[in-house]
Amino acid sequence: MAYGNFIPTVWNEAINRELERLCVFAEDCNRSYEGTIKNKGESVKILGVGKPTITTIAKSARNNDIRGAETIEDTSIIMPINVISYFNYKIGDIDKAQAVDGVMDALSKETSEGLANEVDKYIANLAIEDPLAVKYSATDVKVEASNILQEFNKVIQKLYENDVKQNTEIVATVSPRFYFILKEAYTDLDTNNSELLKNGRVGKYGNVTIKMSNNVAKSANGATDYIQVKTKRAIAFAKPLTHTEAYRPENGFSDAVKGFILYDAKIVRPKEMFVMNVKYA
Repeated sequence: MAYGNFIPTVWNEAINRELERLCVFAEDCNRSYEGTIKNKGESVKILGVGKPTITTIAKSARNNDIRGAETIEDTSIIMPINVISYFNYKIGDIDKAQAVDGVMDALSKETSEGLANEVDKYIANLAIEDPLAVKYSATDVKVEASNILQEFNKVIQKLYENDVKQNTEIVATVSPRFYFILKEAYTDLDTNNSELLKNGRVGKYGNVTIKMSNNVAKSANGATDYIQVKTKRAIAFAKPLTHTEAYRPENGFSDAVKGFILYDAKIVRPKEMFVMNVKYA
């Protein structure tokens, strides 16, 4: 059969490369938990411990008994891997398609773009759907050029007050409408570095990397954006499996390709992320 010459490993590698290049939200997640997960329903235990109590005593009391050993809180979180995004489409004759330069590459890239879009939307929507997501304001804040920097500074300040260190990179993934108001208000936004062209980067604001994405979570009526401002440790993301295969559908005369990616994401350091719930003039 024609599809017998299809090499799924090549497609898997191509899709994974493109996903790394195209994903905006996923790039800024902690990816160290993927491990050996291979099947839907498996889970990752993300280890965490609370902070110990630090006690300071005077030099004169150095020979006194110290307090007994405390029990450190276990802050581990279980992240099930339960999300599958798949594709399934006809190609015609795979042998002929592979014989034409660029056809299979184009199909692979289009597939990757669609998958990357689904991954980013899923991570973006954690701002609404994950119960650990914390809004920086109890009510939606209306932003415009006159106050956007003030509001942006508030959320950054909140992160620092939560003990995020000043040398820790903070990432704000914003919607296009937020970005252009920010750019209008802050004309010194650093946009001259060629690295900013990768994975949605559009500028730097102090120690904050600004990234732009159409996948920023929105309210049902589209009036409110839920913008994630976070460190790269705040969200854990795992994509342990990419699968593709070619086959011949019984109800047609064309070859087809189907496949899926298995993944999931979860907020694991809620103190290192705030959601800017903003609306516009």
